[in-house]
Amino acid sequence: MINSIKWLIAFFILIISCNDDPKTDPGDLSHIAYAPEPYPLTIPVGLPKLPDSLVNSLTREGVQLGRHLFYDPILSSDSTMSCSSCHNPHKAFTDNLPVSTGVTGMAGNRSAMTVLNTVYFNIYAGHNNTGLFWDGRVPDLKAQAIEPVQNPIEMHEVWPNVVEKLKRHSTYPEMFRKSFGITSKNQITKELAANAIAQFESIILTGGNSIFQRVQRGELFFEADQQEGSDLYFNRDLLIPDAQCFHCHAAPLMTANDFFNNGIDSIKSLDDFKDKGRGGVTNIRFDNGKFKAPSLYNIVLTAPYMHDGRFKTLEEVIDHYNSGGHSAENKNPFIQPLGLNNRQKKSLLAFLKTLTDTTYLENPDVLSPF
Repeated sequence: MINSIKWLIAFFILIISCNDDPKTDPGDLSHIAYAPEPYPLTIPVGLPKLPDSLVNSLTREGVQLGRHLFYDPILSSDSTMSCSSCHNPHKAFTDNLPVSTGVTGMAGNRSAMTVLNTVYFNIYAGHNNTGLFWDGRVPDLKAQAIEPVQNPIEMHEVWPNVVEKLKRHSTYPEMFRKSFGITSKNQITKELAANAIAQFESIILTGGNSIFQRVQRGELFFEADQQEGSDLYFNRDLLIPDAQCFHCHAAPLMTANDFFNNGIDSIKSLDDFKDKGRGGVTNIRFDNGKFKAPSLYNIVLTAPYMHDGRFKTLEEVIDHYNSGGHSAENKNPFIQPLGLNNRQKKSLLAFLKTLTDTTYLENPDVLSPF
């Protein structure tokens, strides 16, 4: 009898010890091979080289995980909205709305910026630049990827819930393992998810096949109106006005990657801006009303324009700059009456159209996997 009890106790101890063995953990992923491959990133011809440290951090597995997360509504509170809801690849990664609406039906107060070429925005930074969004409130793509999920207007979710959904998912744990070498579902974090999304967004590049860049390479010649528009844009002809464009939208990225008050608001003092923009981040009064100058590649595809989508067309944008805008003590000094006639305004528009390049849509890695 005593021996039977001893054997019974030993049996239960064995059962308990087996349950404590991490190899029996249903969340264990160590049996899945971890052998990430470098992602063969191709920089569009004419665009600056990216740092080796960034390029070398991209893997095929990480990009694919980020691609899935970008297009998956699992990140939102009610599983109805994904990153691509506001950044549609067929709309130059915007949503063509003045301001975007979140999962609760509430409208935001800013237009969705394109994610094309955003990898450059925090790498080639100006003296006043610290990162992404219209106000530059985050330092890099990883930090940017975290924000929309927890924004109460946008995806209206909390990251602990998202992480739990990812852990329970049928394929994401394996993808996280292959991307980052984690050994358990419990090691999935918002930081790893953001890292993957950042890797995906880093491959969304454009510009090299635009008419503008092809002219720079000698493959094409501008038509007459495009040439005049280019001369206006870059101030290359003293016989016609300077359209003052290149100061804030400089080649080759077609942005100065900085923040400006471009005179779109009529205010009595710098304290009167409804949206303080950069000033809301820095708490510097002179930064009130300043917003990031976006890249102009594919600008004809991203209407409406400005941070709040107030201008429906590029013609309205050109008319605004031609007028010189509204005065303010921090208005950019290059925003001044231009004196462009109707032909010159049309020529400037013709040049802006030469900045269109949608060949990124030919890369299946940037399109939805679903």
